[in-house]
Formats: sequence, structure tokens, C-alpha cells
Amino acid sequence: MHLINTKALTVVVLSALMLGVLFCYISLSYRGVELFKQNNINQQNGLAADDVIPVSHEFHLMAPDHLRYEQPSILRGRTDVVTVTPWLAPVVWEGTFNPVLLDSIYKRKNITVSATVFAVGKYIMFLKDFLETAEQHFFVGFKVHIYVFTDRPNEVPQVRMAAGRQLTVRSVPSSKRWQEISARRMELIQTLIEDQLPNRSDDYVFCLDVDSKFHGRWGAESLGGLVAVIHPGYYKDGRSRFPYERRPASRAYLAPEEGDFYYCGGAFGGLLQEVHHLAKTCRSNFEADAQEGIEAAWQEESHLNRYMWINKPTKVLSPEYLWQDFKPQTPEVHIIRFSGVVKNYAEIRPNA
Repeated sequence: MHLINTKALTVVVLSALMLGVLFCYISLSYRGVELFKQNNINQQNGLAADDVIPVSHEFHLMAPDHLRYEQPSILRGRTDVVTVTPWLAPVVWEGTFNPVLLDSIYKRKNITVSATVFAVGKYIMFLKDFLETAEQHFFVGFKVHIYVFTDRPNEVPQVRMAAGRQLTVRSVPSSKRWQEISARRMELIQTLIEDQLPNRSDDYVFCLDVDSKFHGRWGAESLGGLVAVIHPGYYKDGRSRFPYERRPASRAYLAPEEGDFYYCGGAFGGLLQEVHHLAKTCRSNFEADAQEGIEAAWQEESHLNRYMWINKPTKVLSPEYLWQDFKPQTPEVHIIRFSGVVKNYAEIRPNA
């Protein structure tokens, strides 16, 4: 009897092992087929392998116990603007978020928010105002690291920064064309993330224009996997008026019936790995265009808009987050948080 029981147990164990191996094989085969199918879909749609990120990011947002704040409502709120995209990404406007609640959630995560800013040539004149106003409004109370790229490191102003905030200057060569300065931004952002920024899945980076000033809070409400800012000059227009790259030969090309919004090249960000993939892809496409004698209509901004047409932003910031000082404030813009200053391009651009 004992021998029979042993044989039966052996058969059961071997059967279980075989079923486990079979399950793993089927699972891997299915994933392989799905990946193959996705690659075929990408190729049929004219997408390069780097055009699509196959990983999505989910967040667990934990608020402090016993935190008290105004009760939210699904019946009251902004009715004059759209607050969600067709792919269900939030569009952030004043009045759509609770700053106390959001700050309490993200401060618990002990995140670091980095920012890149390019002060090349005469653009160094804007850096002091940028840094001083960032101290007043940009992620106040968080750990912040600002990276300044400049060809004039000796002219970087001394700005007193709060505890937990720091500035690093990175030297870059000068250029005789402002388009080249603009185009190199993606390469430098990619390199910075690879070489300098810590490899933490919950840290963020924003890439911002230096010829701008902060006027109001820019905080945790702006955090997301891939974050875009809607351009203040085109948010009321149809896509036919967007200054996308319209030449099919360019890798930044968007057809007349394509495009969601027109996004700013002067403000974008997100998680480190997401921004790294964006910068790497845009740089690769820009350099491939250059080898064929093509320069997209608005350099890196054109490639960014192409990228975000395929890789939808997980959070979209309203024009509050990059306004233009020469534009009068409109009724739907309740607050201007960050805005480009009025300037004479002939004086500051080397080949304007």
C-alpha cells in the first residue's frame, strides 16, 4: 500500500510540474505574439520602435490620516473650460485641484523635482528673474534641483535658495544660430538624465524656457508621467491653424487631420524615464532629419508635438502654465503661473 501511495504522489507531482511548464510556455508565447502584433501595428502606422512607450505608470496616492480639506463635488466645478482630454488625462486649470491635499500627498513621497533651463548667449539676462521667481512659486517646500546650461558660467547670478533646493551650472558651447541652440536641448536633456540624475522611478523633471518668469503657484498639481503644456497662442484654434511640421519628408510631420492640441516646447516634463524617452526619440528624429537636409518648422517643438500625438500626455497643463506677457489675460485664465517676458529678438538672438 505504501509503495502505491508513493507512486501516486510521484505522478501527481510530475503532472503539476508539467502543467506549470506548459502554462509558462503558453504565457510567454502569448506575450511574444502580442509584442509581434504591436510591432506590426506600429510599422503599419509608420511608427518607429522608439515612437511608442509600451509601459504605463500607475500611482498610489496616499494622503495623511486625518487631513481635513473642503469636500469635493462631482456636481460643482469649472464649466467654462474642458478639464479632461478624450483619452481621460486631466487638464489642469485653477479651480480643478486642491493644493493642500496634493502637496500633502506628494511630500510624503520624498520626491525631487529637477528643472532644466538654457541660458545661452544673451539669454543669460533672463536667468536672475527666472531663478528668483522660481524660489517664490516653483514647488515651494519640495526638494528642487535646477540645472542651468550656459556658455557664460561666470555670469550666472547668485540667488539665495531655500533649504533642500540647489542649482548646478553645466557649460555648453556657444552657437551662431538660435535654431541650433533650440535643437540641442533634447540632446542635452537626454544626456543629463543619463549621466547626472538619480535613477529613481518617482522623481520628476521639467524643461522650462529661461526667458520666462513665475507669477503664481506651480506645484504638485503638475506632476504626471508625461506632462504637456498647451500653447497660449493656439488653444482657441482648430488644428488646421497649428504650426505643425507639414512636410511629409520630416519625421516631425503631422497630417492636416492629425494632432490634438499644440503643445509648448518651452515647458514640458514628467517622470525621469518618460522625459528621457521623449528627449532621446526627438533627438534621434531631429538628427535623422538633419542628415537629409531637413529642419522642422519649429525645431524641437515640432518633434515634441509629433511625439505627443503618438505618446499621449498623462497630464495636460492649461495655458496658465506658460502664458505670454504681451497677451491680455483672458476670462478663462484665472491665474497666470508662468509667462514669457516681452523681448526684442533682434537683440538677443545671434541670427535673428
